[in-house]
Amino acid sequence: MLDKIKEAIAEAEKFTATSLQEVEEFRIKYLGKKGLLKDYFDAFKEVPNEQKKEFGQTINTLKQTAQEKVDSLKSELESKVIQKGIYGDLTRPGDPITVGGRHPISIVKNQIIEVFSRIGFNVSEGPEIEDDWHNFTALNLPEYHPARDMQDTFFIQTNPDVLLRTHTSSVQVRYMENNNPPIRTISPGRVFRNEAISARSHCIFHQVEGLYIDKDVSFADLKQTLIYFCTEMFGKSKIRLRPSYFPFTEPSAEVDIYWGLETETDYRITKGTGWLEIMGCGMVDSNVLKNCGIDPETYTGFAFGMGIERIAMLLYQIGDIRMFYENDLRFLEQFKSAL
Repeated sequence: MLDKIKEAIAEAEKFTATSLQEVEEFRIKYLGKKGLLKDYFDAFKEVPNEQKKEFGQTINTLKQTAQEKVDSLKSELESKVIQKGIYGDLTRPGDPITVGGRHPISIVKNQIIEVFSRIGFNVSEGPEIEDDWHNFTALNLPEYHPARDMQDTFFIQTNPDVLLRTHTSSVQVRYMENNNPPIRTISPGRVFRNEAISARSHCIFHQVEGLYIDKDVSFADLKQTLIYFCTEMFGKSKIRLRPSYFPFTEPSAEVDIYWGLETETDYRITKGTGWLEIMGCGMVDSNVLKNCGIDPETYTGFAFGMGIERIAMLLYQIGDIRMFYENDLRFLEQFKSAL
């Protein structure tokens, strides 16, 4: 009887399987209610007393060997089933990958960057969480200046000197502090203002601001730069400059482009005038140059700024600014073919 048990142990050790069904049949054969182990345990009571110890140890070895074999083979085969379920048939053709597209804000931002890069403007970036100096004070907006009321600001509650930037002019300040003239840079980025959300305004939007500092820079240089931009961006070169006020530029102006009155949409977006405001601009105030460590007696410069959403709404005839932030695929998929 002992020899038969030892042979069963050897067979169990050599056993291999290619399916879970074979493992189950092996388990039933050895460990089932009518399996070999039950027969050997039933025979145990007929074994002479002097052989019971060896007989019992051998049966336990068989039981342990069979159980370990079942556990190891089952684990191995189940992992292969899971692996196949994850990857499927690797010989089959792969599933097509849906082609994505850039967000319209990214498309327009990249177009603006490309236009200005052709005339030597580089790109500068800065933090969205800004301090009071770079966002206000350095830009000729000292504390309690009435012009600060023009922008409702998100301040950090635990530190009133820290805020979410209200314009990318703060990036220009940082750039002037760390670079000597001549300076020719544009600063695209996201800005934040505590405004009511509507079809025409949002508390989060994007700007591109430009800065040019050098010797003998004039308002005429600014005008020619703006005409170049409007021609390249919109295919329209007719602009007008209306006097305006910005604390960090003097003189300041609003830029209007003649959009035309060719369609009903043109009448609607220009309110029947044909003219459309697209940005603000002006000559950099001498106090701003001083605050940034640049000698206003030697250098002059101009700055301009525009909202990317506003430009995108003009180019693509989008009537509601909120559509840029709703992540509606029906809206976004329309821009797959854009650059």
